[in-house]
Amino acid sequence: MRDFPSCFGESGVQIADAASSSSSAGKGAAQNLVTCLYQTLCKADIKPWLFSKKKGSKSLDADGAKVDIFWDLSAARFGAGPEPLEGFYVALLFDLELALLLGDMKKDAYRKTGANRPALNAAFVARKEHIYGKKIYSAKAQFCDNGQFHDLVIECDTVGLKDPCLEIRIDKKPVMQVKRLAWKFRGNQTILVDGLPVEVFWDVHSWLFGPTTASNAVFMFQTCQAPEKSMPWSYSQIFRESQLQGLGFSLILHAWKIE
Repeated sequence: MRDFPSCFGESGVQIADAASSSSSAGKGAAQNLVTCLYQTLCKADIKPWLFSKKKGSKSLDADGAKVDIFWDLSAARFGAGPEPLEGFYVALLFDLELALLLGDMKKDAYRKTGANRPALNAAFVARKEHIYGKKIYSAKAQFCDNGQFHDLVIECDTVGLKDPCLEIRIDKKPVMQVKRLAWKFRGNQTILVDGLPVEVFWDVHSWLFGPTTASNAVFMFQTCQAPEKSMPWSYSQIFRESQLQGLGFSLILHAWKIE
């Protein structure tokens, strides 16, 4: 691999299909931020304030091509997270051809855009999320497109400890533990979730040796068939390489420590 040293042993832990349950999380004033990446026929950076209105459309120019975005979140229903669960659509047209369609209101989207069904469905290849806590960081994890949601908890207390330990739990079950973290602040390990091998990468150097405020660790959970196929952390590189190979899904978590 190119970004994390593969210098630690690998072990597998099986997670049974169990109903997701809520996990305790560090309470802070900061709000979690989620970014999702889909592989489709085009790629454009869209600013979040574009959706300040619950319903509308916008036209953009990208490398000489016309990009049209249509959305309707007026009837969207949300769960515990920041993403809508149902009652919405977001459609992206590239040169008047439908390239990406999200949400369950597909008929409304086709009627509004006047576009035909795309020849190929978009593939959900990566998700980036910012989470906040003091020593416990939690997120809802989905390791493949349309897969089961799991409660993922990362626990690490670095305050006043000579030998801090990192533990990761999925659906309340410990799946990974890293001791002697001061020596193993970067590494990777393989676990099994829903029968899929998931490569876990971590970098907690900032937690241990960075500033006491506004320090964040980075975790990546990547479904893959073999460790040597691991992708770098760049979103653009994930997008390009996923077009060439049948690589799995990548979940990237930026865990911010707050006091």
